[in-house]
Amino acid sequence: MKLHLLDRSSVANTSITVSQNNYKNFLKVWHFHEELELVYIIKSTGTRFVGDSIEKFEAGEVVLIGKNVPHMWLNDEVYFEKNSTLTAQAVSVHFKDNFVGQEFLSLPELQPVAQLLKKAAQGIKFNHIKDNIKNELINLHSLEPALKITRIIELLCKLEQQQNYTLLSSNGFINTFHKSENKRLNIIYEYVYQNFHTQISSKDVALLVNMNASSFSRFFKTIHRKPFTRFLNEIRIGFACKMLLENKESITSIAYACGFGNISNFNRQFKIIKDESPSSFLSQHRKHF
Repeated sequence: MKLHLLDRSSVANTSITVSQNNYKNFLKVWHFHEELELVYIIKSTGTRFVGDSIEKFEAGEVVLIGKNVPHMWLNDEVYFEKNSTLTAQAVSVHFKDNFVGQEFLSLPELQPVAQLLKKAAQGIKFNHIKDNIKNELINLHSLEPALKITRIIELLCKLEQQQNYTLLSSNGFINTFHKSENKRLNIIYEYVYQNFHTQISSKDVALLVNMNASSFSRFFKTIHRKPFTRFLNEIRIGFACKMLLENKESITSIAYACGFGNISNFNRQFKIIKDESPSSFLSQHRKHF
């Protein structure tokens, strides 16, 4: 997946852009942009990529993504079939982190909102959002521009009060992505996301960025505070979780589909990263989907 910088600035010269999307599938582009993005998935299923997080998504989820965080909602394969009648529907709100002015967000009363926007740097998935918030997001596009601003502030205040949420991407990935003028990192991330389901060695990636194996190992561990193999296995296990929740293939098939050479290594790495076995993960989480 090649990473793209998209321009989400408003053509109408407004500080907030609200889009109601109703397509056969979502934009199949791994991208980032200056604007924060608040998304409500009305109708659709697939895989959500946010930073180094790979998870299944379905209708009803609300996610807030910070500026310059790479992300993509990739619909399931059935959405791309020639005769598919499925649709992908969502509300997307894009706004700059200073959309009401930096001084306004510095007010004591708005510090919780300012902190929420900082947390969004990792991507936030809000769990069990009430229908009134979802309805406000749906109706946002019909409001006058000035009312959109006040409604967004109200929505952010309500979201900040949500106790049940999940931070999606790791701090390590986001921090290195944001401070990286180093093109090597972007090459590494793109290559891993595109090929994690195949056999990848650190030596292969080192050659890709013109480094010897030992130098690459030190370089990567210094930045991520973890070995490359751990990073790669976290990506693979994240995708395995998505496949497990889809419940379409056996655990063994999923292990090989995610790039593991044998089932025993898959089970071992799953236990290390998720602190439970694949079968236990499946039984614990299947009831939520």
